[in-house]
Amino acid sequence: MALIIAEIVTYYLIFINLITFLVFGFDKLRAENGWRRTPEAELLILAGMGGTPAAYAARALFRHKTRKQPFSNQLHMVAAVQLCVGVFIAVLTF
Repeated sequence: MALIIAEIVTYYLIFINLITFLVFGFDKLRAENGWRRTPEAELLILAGMGGTPAAYAARALFRHKTRKQPFSNQLHMVAAVQLCVGVFIAVLTF
């Protein structure tokens, strides 16, 4: 049962990170062309749902949202909360 749950979580994380990366990329494209943008709240929600690695990768690759200090601080906070939750879960399971 644990292996099935681990497999489902793995596929979910791959999926949410792919979606997050694509949304960040499309938002950069929209920004460059003056089109309607993806709200920052949606980008942070995607990161909060597990897409933090992709959010950081997309920011670096596309040079997107790197100078927006409130957004950067909020993304760092999401990552910190996820790290704390991960450590908590790891401690409970060992």
